[in-house]
Amino acid sequence: MTLASRSCLLRMPPFQRALPVLATPATGETATVEAREDIRRRIVRDRTGGRFWAPAPAHVRPVLVCGGYGVDGNRMRSLARLLARLATVHSPQDLLLVAPGAYGPAARIARQYGVVHLHEPVDPHALLDHAREVHELGQGDIGDLAALRGQKAMRYASPDHGHPVDGMSVARRLIQDWRYHDPYTGDVTTILKVLEFQALWRRVIDANRDIGACVGMSLWKRRRIAAFFTVPPTHPPFFRQACSAVKRCASQGRAVVTWATRIPTGLIQQAQAENVPVWRVEDGFVRSVGLGSGLQVPASIFVDRRGIYYDPSEPSDLEHILATAPFDAHLRERARSLIAHLVQKGISKYGRSDRGQMQEWDARGRRVLLVPGQVSDDLSVIRGGGAVQGNLALLQTVRQHNPDAFIIYRPHPDVVAGHRNGRLGNDVVMAYADHISIEGSIVDLIWQVHEVHTLTSLAGFEALLRQRKVVTYGCPFYAGWGLTTDMGRIPAGRRQRVLSLAELVAGALILYPRYIDPLTQIPCEVETVVARFDDTRIWRPTVLMRIKNLQGHMKHMLGR
Repeated sequence: MTLASRSCLLRMPPFQRALPVLATPATGETATVEAREDIRRRIVRDRTGGRFWAPAPAHVRPVLVCGGYGVDGNRMRSLARLLARLATVHSPQDLLLVAPGAYGPAARIARQYGVVHLHEPVDPHALLDHAREVHELGQGDIGDLAALRGQKAMRYASPDHGHPVDGMSVARRLIQDWRYHDPYTGDVTTILKVLEFQALWRRVIDANRDIGACVGMSLWKRRRIAAFFTVPPTHPPFFRQACSAVKRCASQGRAVVTWATRIPTGLIQQAQAENVPVWRVEDGFVRSVGLGSGLQVPASIFVDRRGIYYDPSEPSDLEHILATAPFDAHLRERARSLIAHLVQKGISKYGRSDRGQMQEWDARGRRVLLVPGQVSDDLSVIRGGGAVQGNLALLQTVRQHNPDAFIIYRPHPDVVAGHRNGRLGNDVVMAYADHISIEGSIVDLIWQVHEVHTLTSLAGFEALLRQRKVVTYGCPFYAGWGLTTDMGRIPAGRRQRVLSLAELVAGALILYPRYIDPLTQIPCEVETVVARFDDTRIWRPTVLMRIKNLQGHMKHMLGR
């Protein structure tokens, strides 16, 4: 089997050293005319195929002369003769040699004629955006992509014998000559699914190109953050000092990303002075099995260019998505399927339900309200709590508005674990509540109550998924869209749209976050992360996590 036959146009970006196999030579599906046209259209639209992850070229020209797959010494000599012949037909200023190796026969001919030579990998689509025609020795990515784009592409078996490349023939080979594999599961899949993966990877990589530096990132999560922000095979550097990060980003015209709750002193002011954008990063809503405060790395994050979702004083990307995104039928159906799966599996931000929790109280027919506690110094409380600040104030307010209700207080898991502040004494809680719930999953608890009353807790969002009434006293991201009873102040000027639950979920769990597969470390969609919640081996605590949990337990015991 020749090298050309083994080199599929659809390949994995080098996210890491050990990569899953995306395509193997085999007899694939039948290539109908409609299927070929669909494949051609998708590759052109999404700018996938070839080394789409490579940097943009430093030079572009209307006529490309390219070496195909596996250019060895003999083929380099043939490529040199092809370039010399084309230099007599076209102006050398119109030619661009695209071939590996800064030296050798082809490179010498390029220097002789004054032809620009690109010898490092570049994004083929960026080359073709400015090309009129492509001349390629043997089969290669650039000729195939040019043909798919409808551009003139000539392929040469020798310098004097070339033939045109037909885009529909390229699409036919992609369909019929390859068997495709899901990189997350290893299962056989379709070419359409592989093209969806590549389109996702392209979007992530293109967004990451705008990031120049990371600052304010904890050491224990930097490896995972690097995977989120990769531009294969590298990633933006991490800095401890705001001034160093801003200086680098200012010189490159890129943004600095920072953890929203760990913004270094002076970063915002220095970035504004240098006209450097600051993007804020936070944990996603379907994050991991295990607490972030317990050092479990996230499988999802948000990268917000406007603000951050829990601060209603300014717009955020999530608010903008919810206010403006065109939620089409396909996206709404995908969101409904996701809701059904999350509810069926009992999945919440930090894990999944064990389905073993029994009711611990007797409400004697009273309306049962759940009040989820939050971390007292959490920015979502400080920025989004409004007039009601803290767990005690929330309990007092809920009791004042619901004197006859049976109120259950649920302390935040980070507080229970001893990692964060916000603990209330049992006697203080029981002055306003009827029961304190600590054990089991909060999603199991939500099933057993009629309403959830909250400041800004994600438990309110999880209650909406489970068709419970939600009353908000602060301004969480899910308030103000017609799905909640809002007692707090809502930025009505920015939240005027009425959303369905499917649209809220589409925005909050599909469009806004980034996800990474915790097993393969490859960017993925939410459905892949949700499926990984079933695999306990992935989330097994490390030694560092066990030490952190022990410290939290001791702190909690001493605080009693």
